[in-house]
Amino acid sequence: MDKKDYRIGLVGVGRMGASMARRLKDEGYSLTAIYDIDPEKSKILAAELKCHVAATPAGLAQEANTILTVVTDDAAMREIFSEADSSSLLQSAKGRLFINCATLSPEIHVEIETLVNQHGGETLEACMASSIPQAREGTLYLMCGGKRAVFDGAEVLLKSLASTIHYIGTAGEAAKVKALVNMVMNMNTAALAEGLGLGASMGFDVGLLREVFSQTGAASRVLETDGSDMQDQDHECYFSAAHAAKDSGIALKLAEKQGLKLPLAEATFTQYLRLIDLGVGEWDKSAISELTFPGREKDSNSPNTDRVSE
Repeated sequence: MDKKDYRIGLVGVGRMGASMARRLKDEGYSLTAIYDIDPEKSKILAAELKCHVAATPAGLAQEANTILTVVTDDAAMREIFSEADSSSLLQSAKGRLFINCATLSPEIHVEIETLVNQHGGETLEACMASSIPQAREGTLYLMCGGKRAVFDGAEVLLKSLASTIHYIGTAGEAAKVKALVNMVMNMNTAALAEGLGLGASMGFDVGLLREVFSQTGAASRVLETDGSDMQDQDHECYFSAAHAAKDSGIALKLAEKQGLKLPLAEATFTQYLRLIDLGVGEWDKSAISELTFPGREKDSNSPNTDRVSE
């Protein structure tokens, strides 16, 4: 389809979803409706973008021919595509394309594709390896899975959202690659936190350590994105600790199916579960540094406690 042919609905307008909606509006797409479980959040964004707030997912799908979903987990995905719920997206699935952008298990993508196909629609997974600024700027890194013809047909829209797009394979395959990406990212984050924390405990200046790390084999993308936040205890949420735990858990289930033990991934998963247990699962993943930096207690007054969800 050409850009002018799209009527877009968006389910899930947290920080990522809202940024994608703003990008599409700027690109000249017809954004017909949005839906979120938080009605107030939907109203604010709809007023900004001059679009309609749908009362239900089914109502949103009635107004659109292409629906992007950005929801938190498998349970949320099953809820909005429920066969038993007359307000779900499936009730208006015929002739629609659903592009599912959240990090979910591979199984849920296969399950949803089957359900949507049975109701006369099509699906595509578009897993995002990027954050909020990239969503707003249209420079997402997308890994896509589903039918090749569906992927090819959505090329115009995908290129409006992303600077890099990979077709990985059939439904669920992109989700597997995304799980690996986030598993490794989470391990890198934990390793950086421990390295900086150990250095700080020995009296080294953390800023100096970051500079040395950046110029040696300790350099990483995570050092660029999370190093200063760890140093400054600034954990405003771009990618939550709870999401990190969820994604590492998905990867560990994949490893279990392959008969593999991944001790580093398991240790990282455990650390993120600790953050959830401490009540800071909605802090950014950089908050894992709170477990290693000297003199920091999780029940003490930490900065930037006005957290936001994705």
